[in-house]
Amino acid sequence: MPQGRYLPEGMLLDTAENKAYTGSAEGMEKAITDQAILEGKVILCDAAHNLLVDINGKKGLIRRREAALGVDTGKTREIAIISRVGKPVCFKATGVENGVYQLSRRLAQQEAEDYFFEAMMPGEVMRAKVTHLEPFGAFVDIGCGIISLIGIENISVSRISHPSDRFYSKQEIYAVLLQKDIQARRMIMSHRELLGTWEENAKLLTPGETVGGVVRGIEDYGIFVELAPNLSGLAERRDGMAAGMPVAVYIKSVIPERMKIKLVIIDALESQSKLFISEKDYFIHSGRLHKWQYTPDQCYTKRIETVFY
Repeated sequence: MPQGRYLPEGMLLDTAENKAYTGSAEGMEKAITDQAILEGKVILCDAAHNLLVDINGKKGLIRRREAALGVDTGKTREIAIISRVGKPVCFKATGVENGVYQLSRRLAQQEAEDYFFEAMMPGEVMRAKVTHLEPFGAFVDIGCGIISLIGIENISVSRISHPSDRFYSKQEIYAVLLQKDIQARRMIMSHRELLGTWEENAKLLTPGETVGGVVRGIEDYGIFVELAPNLSGLAERRDGMAAGMPVAVYIKSVIPERMKIKLVIIDALESQSKLFISEKDYFIHSGRLHKWQYTPDQCYTKRIETVFY
């Protein structure tokens, strides 16, 4: 994977490499020499916002100025430091003072950020972890605690009212680099390109089947029902429906030329049904995309595609 060793925080903690370095004093000495990026868990944030870190039973200290990239300039807020308590953090070990290892998360983040902006190209697929959700999108850790945004419009092709319709905090996902702004040091991510095209999703459905779905929109002309994260169909109007309601739907027809799936709502379900096609069923999870075309070639009504530059 092109992001190399710069994984979202928490993904290194239990790896053999991390344990080999942190398991002994000799290993930590080697980590200092190798400038290895390691992980430990924060157990305390003191009044000065210094972080005390458990390193496989040994004590480590990340001083406030080393707690995050951008702390010294005010770009990173204090909440980004104090919210790390009880969570894994990446770091580089820089020395030992009175038996306490001196650590820098800032150095690990700087190395990761430099690598991302120099080596990563739009279209490359990365592992990511959801950190928090806002109405306009999902913030994700793309490596070493570096946070990027997946706008709600880029989460999936199927319409959703809030990112929580698709994601939850601490969820591990894949994301694709949509664009990078080198001057602003900002990377913008997307997700929908990894969940399959219309044809890839639709070919898993057969007219005459009844499957589970979720109501996503109600219009005068019908009800949009999500069948998969990148696939919705249109059902006839029915009373008692509301956005977010799980339903069972009968598949009347699949029409690639119009990129449409006609449905009939059979019944509302009491509990959330699993979508017929799961979000875990990624169609793409590695490599680099140059162009992604959601719309079938024979469709003449509209076109949905992403071109990565």
